[in-house]
Amino acid sequence: MSRIQELFLRKEKNILNVYCTAGFPALNSTVPVMSALQRAGADMIELGMPYSDPLADGPVIQSSSSAALANGMTLARLFQQLNDFRKEIQVPVLLMGYMNPILQYGFDRFCRDAAAAGIDGLILPDLPMFEFEKEYGPEIRRHKLDFVFLVTPETSEERIRKLDALSTGFLYAVSSSSTTGKNKELSDQSAYFSRLQAMKLSNPVLIGFGIKDRESFHKACSYAKGAIIGTAYIKALDGAAPEEIESRTKNFLNTLK
Repeated sequence: MSRIQELFLRKEKNILNVYCTAGFPALNSTVPVMSALQRAGADMIELGMPYSDPLADGPVIQSSSSAALANGMTLARLFQQLNDFRKEIQVPVLLMGYMNPILQYGFDRFCRDAAAAGIDGLILPDLPMFEFEKEYGPEIRRHKLDFVFLVTPETSEERIRKLDALSTGFLYAVSSSSTTGKNKELSDQSAYFSRLQAMKLSNPVLIGFGIKDRESFHKACSYAKGAIIGTAYIKALDGAAPEEIESRTKNFLNTLK
């Protein structure tokens, strides 16, 4: 049983998945930030791999990626940082990013290094379903990595069911057809969330995009197993000195409880 599966069996609701950017706010912040998130009560961590053209990310996360790249973050350096992270971090960790730098790194090499480091799964928004089925999915499965697809309010029921069948771990329900960090009201999407609930999907659902505070987190959790927070945490972490990471992380997560 994977760490992600075990989490959903152990915790029925209010699962908190927090996004952070590798190499932000400083190059060597990656593991300290993850450790702080675990201690503060995050159930799962979505670790962003910085990329210069992140199509699903809003300006705040784009800015954190630019800062991380300027700090010197690369995939090779990230795996060096993750070499022993499982000695202190037990929560599930997924890598979120885009295909271009992964293909440059080598897809098989990437999956092998991710699995060897102790990564649990991948979220790659620009990997098409057809390419996943035809070429990349078997490689991901061979390395025993979960793969999470995204669905949106515009995704047809037929496609949702197909993506659910291909996903392992959970299904990522994007709250609106926009980039991360937009101030969309979750109540405007109640019909969409209810539709997902009624479909009785194979995977648990986590809602992301626009989750920024206690109200929006618990609203999302009323429709799904939990929610994903990214932009609001990146804002809380922006400019933090190494000694401030712990307190800023704890204070931010406390506002959600």
